Amino acid sequence: MKNFALIGAAGYIAPRHMKAIKDTNNNLLAAYDKGDSVGIIDSHFPNADFFVEFERFDRHIEKLKYEKNTFLDYVSICSPNYLHDAHIRFALRSGADAICEKPLVLNPWNIDKLKKVEENTGKKVYNILQLRVHPSIIALREKVAKADKNTKFDVDLTYLTSRGHWYQTSWKGDVSKSGGIATNIGVHFYDMLSWIFGNVQENVVHVHEKDRAAGYLEFENARVRWFLSINSEYLPKEVKEKGQTTFRSITINGEELEFSGGFTDLHTMVYKDILNGKGYGLEAARTAIEIVHDIRNTQPIGPKGEYHKFLDN
Repeated sequence: MKNFALIGAAGYIAPRHMKAIKDTNNNLLAAYDKGDSVGIIDSHFPNADFFVEFERFDRHIEKLKYEKNTFLDYVSICSPNYLHDAHIRFALRSGADAICEKPLVLNPWNIDKLKKVEENTGKKVYNILQLRVHPSIIALREKVAKADKNTKFDVDLTYLTSRGHWYQTSWKGDVSKSGGIATNIGVHFYDMLSWIFGNVQENVVHVHEKDRAAGYLEFENARVRWFLSINSEYLPKEVKEKGQTTFRSITINGEELEFSGGFTDLHTMVYKDILNGKGYGLEAARTAIEIVHDIRNTQPIGPKGEYHKFLDN
């Protein structure tokens, strides 16, 4: 049984990490979040200690080490994006490996700095890249690998996940903290695309606003038109009529990739890989971080050239 701590326990994604820790028969010793709406802990680890001040959380981890000879094996990080690299450093310097939500960091050079901390501490950073363990995505990657190496697939990626007014008031609406919409809700798709279709050859941004972003990415084996939004106005009529608030679509050469299901236990699968000596480290995250950094720092050109059809709406 491995010992875990969790940073960002009140966040949206934290329950998936708690479930993954429990499902892999490990123990959550302590959790931290400046917000205290963390009753979900009772469903998984009611005996875990909880802190709303980082300094007290830090002190508790030290006391466990020096007074009870209890050491952390892993720190799971679900904090706001801009704090990830600081919390990763805390984990490594505490003698634990880090398991961090995406985006791992906001900028490519943050990865370089973390590699130095890995070298100095002998500990490792793992990133949650859960689409890489999704059966449909794995099958697509295998299909692409078998195709002629000069093949270029035509891909349309659409991801609409409605958010209320709270989103822009929270840290997620602050580009300096979240990286903007393409980073916050798109980074795992960019990772998936690069994992399947190879190196980036072109990155064009058509729109990058607070509630939507769109662009064109060309990879070694794909031409991708992408559109992301948190605005429910973009949801297709049939989706609205069903009362649904999320719409995912990936078409490849006009054929829909079915991957709407199978998301429930992906975090647990990632944890199992990490605990079995596998998992994805710092370098695995680099391409996606480079993509979102470039999107964030590129001047949008409007609906020109290879753009997503939703920009016509």
